[in-house]
Amino acid sequence: MRSAKITRSTAETNISVEINLDGSGVYDNQTGVGFFDHMLDQLARHALIDMKIRAKGDLHIDDHHTVEDTGIALGQALAEALGDKRGIRRYGECHLAMDDAQVRCALDLSARPYLICNLEIPTQKIGAFDTELVREFFQAFSTHGGITLHIDRLHGFNSHHIVEAAFKAVARALRDAVETDPRKSDAIPSTKGTL
Repeated sequence: MRSAKITRSTAETNISVEINLDGSGVYDNQTGVGFFDHMLDQLARHALIDMKIRAKGDLHIDDHHTVEDTGIALGQALAEALGDKRGIRRYGECHLAMDDAQVRCALDLSARPYLICNLEIPTQKIGAFDTELVREFFQAFSTHGGITLHIDRLHGFNSHHIVEAAFKAVARALRDAVETDPRKSDAIPSTKGTL
């Protein structure tokens, strides 16, 4: 089973992440940041990755450390669950529409982290959530997951729709990338022989 459990404890946060890449999208995410939990639920559900996250952070300061450190731990869990990446498809992409918003995601589980994030979110807040933290999450996730991750807003004016479409697009692309390739289930998906 391709699964992992990661714990991360600092002076700012205590986080535990459990994932199963071969799940059905069951989720139980509690970070203390309501909108962020909603986005993590979308990530799990649409990637078909079972996910349980518990985070306790210094929310009396702001949500930054909790969101960023959750991205770090989730990326580490993904990398651990993938192991040597034998048999995976490696690449994934999605154009996802949600009402006024359309977001494109392309990713490569290359072990070469790189983030391009062009979401241009119109508002600074969605409820109490700072929208600048969307990029912080994806930066931490891509860095610690070893993901080349490109996310682009093609259309959209509603901040909630743009961000939710981004998480769902990443989820659908990730779903494709982590799936076993039935034609090459025994091979590392690289001419180098390693990722």
